[in-house]
Amino acid sequence: MQNVLLIIHLILALCLIGVVLLQRSEGGGLGIGGNSGGVMSSRGAATALTKLTWAFAAAFIATSIALTIIAAQTSSGSSVLDRIQEAPATAPATGSAPALPGGDLLPPSTGAEPVAPPRAE
Repeated sequence: MQNVLLIIHLILALCLIGVVLLQRSEGGGLGIGGNSGGVMSSRGAATALTKLTWAFAAAFIATSIALTIIAAQTSSGSSVLDRIQEAPATAPATGSAPALPGGDLLPPSTGAEPVAPPRAE
């Protein structure tokens, strides 16, 4: 149910974006306009697009609220932070690098100090 509602929500969002972009703005709207000698007058088209925008917006808000309610019902009631298990804290040995969470990526130490190569002068 949640997936179906989410798909409807996304389709409504795309339709809402499209209808808003089709509307004629005060400045002429995307340079399109002029004489609309079609079936609808410019006033009738604006009214239809406005009504369609309001309908898409209302449906978008309704699906948003419905998705919120479904998500609240299906949540386990615990925070994500509660699910994190603490890694065992180990004190690093003196002179060695601290252990990494994913495993030690450093080569094993031999106990000897590294020797720098001789300089060529």
